[in-house]
Amino acid sequence: MTSNDRILHPFTLPNGIELKNRLLMAPMTTCTGYYDGTVSSELVEYYRVRAGSIGGVIVECCFIDDLGLAFPGAIGIDNNEKIAGLAKIAAAIKAEGSKAILQIYHGGRMVDPQLIGGRTPVAPSALAAPREGAVVPRALTGDEVEGMIAKFGEGVRRAIQAGFDGVEIHGANTYLIQQFYSPNSNQRDDEWGGSRDNRAKFPLAILEITHKMARQYADDAFIIGYRFSPEELETPGIRFDDTLYLLEKLAARGVDYLHFSVGASLRPSIVDTTDPTPLIEKYCAMRSETLAQVPVMGVGGVVNAADAEQGLEHGYDLIAVGRACIAYPDWTARIARGEELELFIDSTQREALLIPEPLWRFSLVEAMIRDMSMGDAKFKPGVFVETVQDDVNELVINVSLENDHIADIELASSPEQSVAFTTSFEEIRERILSANTPHVDAISGATSQSEAVKKAVSKAMLKSSKARVAEEGGDDNSPKSYDVIVVGSGGAGLAAAIQAHDDGASVLIVEKMPTLGGNTIKASAGMNAAETRFQRVKGIHDSKEKFYQETLIGGKNKNNPELLHCFVENAPEAIEWLAHRGIMLNDITTTGGMSIDRTHRPRDGSAVGGYLISGLVRNITRRGIDVMLDTSVDEILTDNGAVSGVRLLTDEQERIVVQAKSVVVATGGFSANSEMVVKYRPDLTGFVTTNHKGATGGGIALLERIGAGTVDMGEIQIHPTVEQQTSYLISESIRGGGAILVSQQGQRFFNEMETRDKVSASIIALPEHYAYIVFDEHVRAKNKASDEYIAKGLVTSASSPRELAEKLGMDYHAFLATLERYNGFVEKQCDDDFGRTTALRAPVNEGPFHAIRIAPGVHHTMGGVTINAKTEVLNVGNQTIPGAYAAGEVVGGIHGANRIGGNAVADLIIFGTLAGGQAAKRARA
Repeated sequence: MTSNDRILHPFTLPNGIELKNRLLMAPMTTCTGYYDGTVSSELVEYYRVRAGSIGGVIVECCFIDDLGLAFPGAIGIDNNEKIAGLAKIAAAIKAEGSKAILQIYHGGRMVDPQLIGGRTPVAPSALAAPREGAVVPRALTGDEVEGMIAKFGEGVRRAIQAGFDGVEIHGANTYLIQQFYSPNSNQRDDEWGGSRDNRAKFPLAILEITHKMARQYADDAFIIGYRFSPEELETPGIRFDDTLYLLEKLAARGVDYLHFSVGASLRPSIVDTTDPTPLIEKYCAMRSETLAQVPVMGVGGVVNAADAEQGLEHGYDLIAVGRACIAYPDWTARIARGEELELFIDSTQREALLIPEPLWRFSLVEAMIRDMSMGDAKFKPGVFVETVQDDVNELVINVSLENDHIADIELASSPEQSVAFTTSFEEIRERILSANTPHVDAISGATSQSEAVKKAVSKAMLKSSKARVAEEGGDDNSPKSYDVIVVGSGGAGLAAAIQAHDDGASVLIVEKMPTLGGNTIKASAGMNAAETRFQRVKGIHDSKEKFYQETLIGGKNKNNPELLHCFVENAPEAIEWLAHRGIMLNDITTTGGMSIDRTHRPRDGSAVGGYLISGLVRNITRRGIDVMLDTSVDEILTDNGAVSGVRLLTDEQERIVVQAKSVVVATGGFSANSEMVVKYRPDLTGFVTTNHKGATGGGIALLERIGAGTVDMGEIQIHPTVEQQTSYLISESIRGGGAILVSQQGQRFFNEMETRDKVSASIIALPEHYAYIVFDEHVRAKNKASDEYIAKGLVTSASSPRELAEKLGMDYHAFLATLERYNGFVEKQCDDDFGRTTALRAPVNEGPFHAIRIAPGVHHTMGGVTINAKTEVLNVGNQTIPGAYAAGEVVGGIHGANRIGGNAVADLIIFGTLAGGQAAKRARA
């Protein structure tokens, strides 16, 4: 029979069960369960439509213990109440004619404490995972190991009672079962650790209890699969011969299939990088006759029939299909008809494809979403060679373009390449190709390389578009036209562009830097708003009036009342505006100067900036909004006093005129322009800045040249907690989470939750002009930004307060006395020393203990151009300049003499959306 016949021909498992074909839907986390791990009706329908023509559906990993969920929105099988919901999924799949298999797992040390109520994850040993921000887990006792095996057994029983045809034991992806087998994560000295035989006991025990439950509650038709990761990069770590050793033991005890967990089905070794042989070929060559009787399943990179055929030819018996099943619910039926498929998702088809909203926002799915507005031919086909620079290397990249899409991205040359380099290149390449746009998230840990690749693609697209215009006889030098031009791509600019587009305007974003995000991407604390639904859910009673008064006091009564009222009134709507666009700020903390928790941030407690920009850029991409990077605005053009367009200068020194009725300037402040800072504040000579290098005040100068007035230019804020060697801002959310400030003498010296200007002044007044922000594991666990500080080497950590004091060169007696006194204040919720009334959340007493040395740095310029509540730019005579709008830090007057932490992000979204809406309204009138 042909390979295609083999793929679609029935296949019999060792237990005698026949699958209608060799194809199964791979287990892929959807993050669509309810908060307690129960099943939603949306999830049932998601699986129903993907069953039918495919042989089996392996339902996403299901946690067997409430300490074991490794994803937000994970589904569970940890108690009997979960059976009913899971039964709906099993019944839906089986009713369509496919086998229903449930994957069961425990995340072990890969669990984020945020997902388990702040509790400490468990693992074989008290060793943190080798990844950024990983916490140290608690080692399971011997009795708890036995109990964990029993929990897996109960999970199997519930899967049987829910009607599943089988279970897949998840022994891969560095979760708990793999952690027990790994010499890296398992360093126990009891019967469950040490030798390879001892380390194998846990996975074998899981298989044994699975068989026991199947014998007791199921029949002989019950399918038992086992998923494994063949290698670990760490030293010591699992090597391929270790994997073969374990699989032989599993096969001897009886499994119905083994599932290779690799990113690409034909991936070679990640340890021996000199050997290009696919691991599946090594596996087939090295396995015993007993192991050869167990079918092996491959996964990764299967889009068309040819991909599945290739997997069978290399030795797989079964093929698991992942993202293609998300994009094409009837994938198997399509390849049976001989269709040739392209892996992308039409941006308008989420509901039709029954893709749950959380999965739609998941990075691997987002990377497949293509804005179908690119359907019209816009490129001249060809290969464009671009030379770009990352932090280390000059990269030569070939970008292949077809009429309407990016066809390929190839690394032509780079002086230095490594496994990590090529892996990250392939990942950013895949993201760009799948999304059909360079405006995708950078790869974590490879930002510079990612941005270089994105820049190369952007340049190629621009050249190709110009070539197409020339080919069709157009004049590329003739003025182009948009309804609205947005200058700057930070939070305010992106929000303005999205709102203008949604109000019917054609929009162009112009950004002088090579990447989107501006200074917003560095924001850390969150977004302030009062009377939001997220506050109400958490029982927080707040009022807009209190928010107004506290902001006014923080700004020393210099705030423009009209703008401040607009700011406060529109803040909750701005939170909803983001939520409706998939950007959820539903965790809440506080910042200095606020008496109530109203600082909204991502659910996982991470820094708001990167999360916000990532979400806004996704929205830009989905709408097909045009973007020009590495392009500065030379001049805002006017006609009879009204804005008529802009003159641009590209990075290749090409001058372009673009016409528009409305221009929104959202270029940020001038904190990175030391000359301009010192002009208005000579006392800030020599201060570091937290801002990115593009924050130079260029937008203020542009608007001044067409007559704009300015206000509060001397009001420049210094942030109290800046790491001086890196100019890295330490988020106010750390203090808002319960941290304290301590001098070199080991003593508190000021109210940590006062406004930034006052806290900064108190640090400058210390003899050494610096201090330490001190926090414990409780604060760290609830503020994900702290994990980033630890990963960057900014943090000094110790197991005890005494050890921390010694590392910092403090008198530990004074430091211990300080902690004891502060913890007493927390207990009675009253700070007798400095009058702190907020963020007395918990005593600083849970090790390990952490400290970061900080001092003030230039952070925010409250001054800027003058606007009214409609974001219209005002001239020196307080009259509007028709067609000119401004939002964000380029504007003055909103924050007065001092900005409250968390108000900047609110400012960006509130006035960014107002500016976009007003600009579109004028342009479309």
